[in-house]
Amino acid sequence: MQPLHNSSTESALESGVESEVSVITERPWNVIVWNDPVTPMTVVVVIFKRIFGYSNNKCTDLMLTVHHEGRAVVWSGQRERAESYCVKLQVAGLQATVERDT
Repeated sequence: MQPLHNSSTESALESGVESEVSVITERPWNVIVWNDPVTPMTVVVVIFKRIFGYSNNKCTDLMLTVHHEGRAVVWSGQRERAESYCVKLQVAGLQATVERDT
């Protein structure tokens, strides 16, 4: 692992020279779970726990958000991983989609 600052960077900073670095960050992809009238709430909690490894409290909070608001963002990050989670949720019987974060 390389150090964060090298001697040329440190000397440039000490001499008052600034450099501008632009960082382009992509918006993450959200995995959305939608409410359905069929799947029991306890089953949704178990599915979230199995797929994401979240704590029981977090899974319960997410399930309640889905139940009361009709949907919940259950995970955000890179597109490929979001799509993978979405498929796993669908295979488990939940209605899930992936969308770009706004």
